[in-house]
Amino acid sequence: MAPAEIPKRTSFRPAEVCAIAGVPPYVLRSWEAEFPALCGKKNAKGARVYGRSDVELVVQIKELVFGEGLTLGAARKKLEGGRDEDLPRPELPLEDTLGADVRQKLAAVKQGLQAVLEMLAGNGASEPVPVPVAAAAEPARRSKAPAAGKKPRGKSARGKAAAAKTTAKRKRRTA
Repeated sequence: MAPAEIPKRTSFRPAEVCAIAGVPPYVLRSWEAEFPALCGKKNAKGARVYGRSDVELVVQIKELVFGEGLTLGAARKKLEGGRDEDLPRPELPLEDTLGADVRQKLAAVKQGLQAVLEMLAGNGASEPVPVPVAAAAEPARRSKAPAAGKKPRGKSARGKAAAAKTTAKRKRRTA
């Protein structure tokens, strides 16, 4: 994105800020709610007015959100200076965090992927290598037979009689 040209003035109306940054007014309003540092002041007539630093902040936010693809929360953290990369993270060995069954499954997946890679590369291994995979449980199928103690579904005696009357009425109308 090309850097926005900000005129050398001290105050800007919301429409001017939107034109400079290239964002719609509703985006500017939502960013005001998300970024505490971005606050348009009210002038003597009660209209919102932004300072030059506010316009520069709007341009920075636009670059972070639209240019770098950050979320509003991530953009706010980056502007505040609190980056996730700067925070110390404890280093835990993989063996301590995973259980034995997970390690076995990962080893089986790795072996299977290596076999696929060899097959694709054409380096021998023309026959598929058996990879242990947990059998997926088949979904239960509904039986068409009624459950024990329940009546079968279908038209009841009353339903059959009503259907017969309707058919008789149709025949009389067509005759």
